[in-house]
Amino acid sequence: MSRTDVEIVEFSPDLARAFHDLNVEWLEKYFRVETIDHEMLSRPEEQIIQHGGVILFAKCSGEIVGTVALKHHGDGVYELTKMAVTERFRGAGIGRHLMRACIEKYEEISGTALFLESHSSLTPALTLYESAGFEHAPRPAPSEYQRADVYMVYQRP
Repeated sequence: MSRTDVEIVEFSPDLARAFHDLNVEWLEKYFRVETIDHEMLSRPEEQIIQHGGVILFAKCSGEIVGTVALKHHGDGVYELTKMAVTERFRGAGIGRHLMRACIEKYEEISGTALFLESHSSLTPALTLYESAGFEHAPRPAPSEYQRADVYMVYQRP
């Protein structure tokens, strides 16, 4: 899939359902929907957008096929979270497009720190994060996610 096949679009209220459904599909396949997930996915405007965060979507041939969010934690600190690609588009480079767009958005909004949490069983995701400039780091505080056993911080090139 070429870069021109994927369009990155920002959140609008009509895409809230896609944000929810893409993430629930992914979470139910690999883990389970935790309370924190439910809060963010059910109320993305209140939980992410209104606090200075951003939600991006990957669109292919008019269909929303993936999403990622930058959740603002204050003082320019952002969490890359809720990255999901629908099953039939996994392995097609959609995650890489979303990751690139997310980092570009983080730079555009002058973020000062970017981190993510993941799970050690998600080798393809961890490889993607590492290739984008994320490095494993000690967790500064307990995770809000029960499933998270990996903490990574973005290092600008």
